[in-house]
Amino acid sequence: MKRGLLILVSLVVVAGLVIGCGEVEEATTEVERITIGATPVPHAEILEDVVEPLLAEEGIELEIREFTDYVTPNLALDDGSIDANFFQHTPYLENFSAERELDLVDIASVHIEPIGLYSEQIDSLDQIEEGALIAIPNDTTNEGRALLLLEEAGLIELSSEAGLEATLVDIIDNPKELEFTELEAAQLPRSLPDVTAAVINTNYALEIDLVPTNDSLIIEGSQSPYANVLVVRGVDQEDQLLNKLAAALNSQQVKDYIEEEYGGSIVPVF
Repeated sequence: MKRGLLILVSLVVVAGLVIGCGEVEEATTEVERITIGATPVPHAEILEDVVEPLLAEEGIELEIREFTDYVTPNLALDDGSIDANFFQHTPYLENFSAERELDLVDIASVHIEPIGLYSEQIDSLDQIEEGALIAIPNDTTNEGRALLLLEEAGLIELSSEAGLEATLVDIIDNPKELEFTELEAAQLPRSLPDVTAAVINTNYALEIDLVPTNDSLIIEGSQSPYANVLVVRGVDQEDQLLNKLAAALNSQQVKDYIEEEYGGSIVPVF
């Protein structure tokens, strides 16, 4: 009877040790996770094809949530729904944060997506007729960027005080009396059948299989100040995990991928 009790106690102890070991093993294999918001092309592609595998080698799981607009990703970051986002350039971030009183900061510059003028109606600037309708982005920084591009092409002239946030009221000379329609950036590709031309951000151009270096009538130069950045909340800018994400985005593997995959349509800045 005593021997049977002893065996029973021993089995309980062994079971406890096995369970305990299992708990320790589970705790030590817990995966660190980062949730990042991104627009599909090229941001989510870069994250999925290059950054996610790089972080996995360090035991970090990257969850990518795709957004198709320029407003929601910043609001989601601010409210903690995501840990970081990757879709915007610095002037847009600064303007959006100031308008909404958000504490968002960039911790890595990754690439430039040259903005371009596209058309389904004409093949060159010379074919733009008087009174032609041009679609441009309606957010402050991308509207200014579009107007600066049109000015560089000699289609309009802006006030010298306009700067990067130029608007339609800053046009002081419009020789062809062009008309403008302001649309959300994501809607610009859909406007092409209805306008003479549209100024479209590269990420949206790529989504409809436009090749900026081949299909645009005019395109921004590589010295553009509009570098796309990795953004986090201000309180998280020193977070080690998020800085590992930043390092991965500024890796040689990402640089090589951008140069090979996008053929000059997108330019790394690191």
